[in-house]
Amino acid sequence: MKIDMKLGASLRQKIEARNGLLVAGAANALAARIIYELQFEAVYLSGAGLTNTYYGIPDLGFIGLADLVGHTAAIRDAMPLPIIVDADTGFGNALNMIQTVRQLERAGANAIQIEDQVMPKKCGHFADKSVIDPMEMVSKIHAAVDSRDSSDFLIIARTDARAIHGLDDALARANLYAEHGADITFVEAPVDTSELQRIVSEVSCPQVVNVVIGGKTPSLPQQEFAKMGFGMVLYANAALQGAMRGMTNALSHLQSHGELKEDLNLVASFEERQRYVQKPFFDALSEQYKK
Repeated sequence: MKIDMKLGASLRQKIEARNGLLVAGAANALAARIIYELQFEAVYLSGAGLTNTYYGIPDLGFIGLADLVGHTAAIRDAMPLPIIVDADTGFGNALNMIQTVRQLERAGANAIQIEDQVMPKKCGHFADKSVIDPMEMVSKIHAAVDSRDSSDFLIIARTDARAIHGLDDALARANLYAEHGADITFVEAPVDTSELQRIVSEVSCPQVVNVVIGGKTPSLPQQEFAKMGFGMVLYANAALQGAMRGMTNALSHLQSHGELKEDLNLVASFEERQRYVQKPFFDALSEQYKK
């Protein structure tokens, strides 16, 4: 896969337009391939999705940098869209952040999201979270900005302060993070449309809204978020939750009936499966290199 070196600049332009760029999350390279085939414009590597899929456990800070680097590289090799990587807290202090940025950028990421939670972090829609001092987060942002190779490797700074200290504190943190170099900020888990409107009107840089299906933030049409002025509308785990429902339905039928046929429309066809994993492309390569 030849990589367009301007992916980061393209992603920046789309988010800075504040037209609600719709981004789907992937937990693995296959999900990223499907997102690409369905003509989304970027892929988000979800830390929660990776934790759930790879280890079968909750999003409670169990994954490490090596997990993210490996999956980022696999996704980069599988499809050509910009990749936004959920890098949790950066896996430590400012020094750890330097290594996180360097390794993920080299693996093929075009943006990373870092957050101001205390380690070990939790899903943004879980209870009992804690946040670090905002100036500690500022030091991490400085380290991230200083260590990236390209100025178009985007730094998305997320704050989880809304659930702990209230919206005013979260907005103050978002503005502080933007002042110190974050390209985009992300106030996690606003609870109603008035809070959503305050976020886009009171923070200077482009904003992310994270729509967690069944979570705290209102689910609105993408067009409504675009009208508000959000730069990115993120569905980090829609693919994962859809896959879980699909697996449950297909396997429940198999368990109940002892048989599963393609015409029941419970599974992708064999041909569809091979198309998504690029079997025709590899067949062509095989022919090209035959002696």
